[in-house]
Amino acid sequence: MSFSGVFMGMGNPLLDISSEVPQAVLDKYDVTLNNAVLAEEKHMPLYKELVDSFSPLYIGGGATQNSIRVAQWMLSEANMPNATAFMGCIGKDAFGTQLSECAKADGVLAHYMIDEQTPTGTCAVLIKGGERSLVANLAAANNFKPSHLETDLSKEIYTNAQFYYIAGFFLTVSIESLVTVGEHAVANNKVFALNLSAPFIISFFGDQVATALKYADYLFCNESEAEEYGKKHELGSDLKSIALAIAASPKANTKRDRTVVFTQGDKATIIVHKGVVTEYAVEPLAKELLVDTNGAGDAFVGGYMAQMIQGRDTAASVKAAHWAAKFVIQQSGTTLPGKCEYTA
Repeated sequence: MSFSGVFMGMGNPLLDISSEVPQAVLDKYDVTLNNAVLAEEKHMPLYKELVDSFSPLYIGGGATQNSIRVAQWMLSEANMPNATAFMGCIGKDAFGTQLSECAKADGVLAHYMIDEQTPTGTCAVLIKGGERSLVANLAAANNFKPSHLETDLSKEIYTNAQFYYIAGFFLTVSIESLVTVGEHAVANNKVFALNLSAPFIISFFGDQVATALKYADYLFCNESEAEEYGKKHELGSDLKSIALAIAASPKANTKRDRTVVFTQGDKATIIVHKGVVTEYAVEPLAKELLVDTNGAGDAFVGGYMAQMIQGRDTAASVKAAHWAAKFVIQQSGTTLPGKCEYTA
């Protein structure tokens, strides 16, 4: 195998186990909608309960991998096949095989680290009224090691790539690996994008967030993550002020100004660049067309990066990001049936 593409992601590959559930299941496992948590001991029976009682769908997932898949789906229709690669750790099992086949079908080069002793990670996706709650059991995904970046193919991937994306969930796994890629991006003036991903990342992994943020040329998050960042760093509750503060925070690559992107569901997307705040309205989706919101933020990033990679401006990138998010919330999870019909 070889990699001649431009866009690399690194993160936690997980197989989504997705089910419609009643409120009683959310209450039983002490989880809330529109949130993501790492599985604790109390959550472990949840996965079997979904399989036994709620007829789940099994969907290739993991935040970073989802974004890379969406980006490739859109880039393929722009005559850029095989433009993307992804690294993460899976087990040597059927779920790992399923993830590999999903990535391959979407045109992504998945160069996984294989942990033969630990099962592939899974994510319980609990759907209620179109909204979702995520409970991630990282398993093998938690065992990614910096040594994987020393393989010949890994070096080929990250040295050939010009754009990088890592979701915040990976900060709990291997900050050393992120630093390796981040330092390469800085040294070669390449584009590094980061997502804060979930409030708990900001709350409990503050040192890792600070380390990763200095590499971020693009910082993505949603309004709840932005609010948590503002609270933790005493920046107040005004999202525009928080975005301006993040944009102005220390940065390793001084040749690029940081762009901060805050999504707010069906409310306007806030973008800060060079001290200027711009808002981009979201075209609403009729409620009856909403299937589930799982993967909306991942799809947004995939759409945004696909346009940026092609040299498009911010307005064009946001337009594509909104379209991709709107498409995915009309599917079960991040499923990409058929050809991408997006037109710039």
